[in-house]
Amino acid sequence: MADKCDLCLLGLIILSSLLTGSSGVDDENVFISSGENVRLPCNNDLSDCNSTTWSYNRDSAAVELITGGKKMKDTERHERLTLGSDCSLNIKNVTEEDYGSYTCRQYVNDKQQGTDEHVYLHVLHVSVSPSSSSSSSSQTEISPGRSVTLSCQLYSYTRFSCNSEGLQLLWVNQAGVDLTTDSRYQISSDRCIITLTTTLLNEDDNREWRCQLTVRNQLQTSVRYTVKYSVDSTTLIPVSSSNSEKKSSQTTAAAPTQATLTPASPVIVIVIVVASFAVLLPALILWIIRRKRDDNRRGTDDSEDQQTRPVYPTGQNTLLQQVPSGGGVADTPDAC
Repeated sequence: MADKCDLCLLGLIILSSLLTGSSGVDDENVFISSGENVRLPCNNDLSDCNSTTWSYNRDSAAVELITGGKKMKDTERHERLTLGSDCSLNIKNVTEEDYGSYTCRQYVNDKQQGTDEHVYLHVLHVSVSPSSSSSSSSQTEISPGRSVTLSCQLYSYTRFSCNSEGLQLLWVNQAGVDLTTDSRYQISSDRCIITLTTTLLNEDDNREWRCQLTVRNQLQTSVRYTVKYSVDSTTLIPVSSSNSEKKSSQTTAAAPTQATLTPASPVIVIVIVVASFAVLLPALILWIIRRKRDDNRRGTDDSEDQQTRPVYPTGQNTLLQQVPSGGGVADTPDAC
């Protein structure tokens, strides 16, 4: 009978360990959304963190991140890591690649102090399909009339956490209402992934959906996703495509825009021509007026010259005869 009780007690301990998502009393689970900052505690911290070592393990190969209180420069996440004053490990701008097991060790005189401190980091991340060139983990620019699928995934080092009792992924609206109650949304879930599929409407501009992670009805973390329509997106032609790559997304997004702008091209050309004519016409009129004034001025000068210049009849002697002071007629030379 005692053996049976011991077996029952052992089973309860194992079950409790699975439900809490930990493999021991010193293990800790941390849930975080991608894009946020996280702090991983080291409960066996000392007053001096110069002997602190943090290592990371996900694929059965441990990688040292902090050694002797200093960051290792050859790690991919080097720039995003800092060591807190309490020997905690701080990670900025968490990505889905940061999930895994983190171990904190303390040394005194080159001898390990206490036991290892294990921290399991679980990252909640949302991706969209079809993707957009301006999309991010929290926002994307798409147009109404298109079908969009949001995939919310919990990246977990310990797979049992996704199957454990009490852990739940849920899509809700801005008011926190479960979207499974709305027939407009098609929601499906499989272990650590829950997807939401719907056809976008005009009123969905700036609409927010939220993927929540709860454990025993206690909210652990959530990811907000906002739909943002571009300018004149309501006139865009819906395009049905998988668009698995960013390059193909840019192509399909550009085609409707070009189709919308093409009819306006002749109008733009006419406006440019009219504007140019409006600028050149006054200059042409001024040039014509000045030209006429110059011609009139030349005609006036020519007429004045003709009036002041003496005109002699044909054959008349143009030599002036000198009259003597005595009043007589001057002698003329005899004709030959």
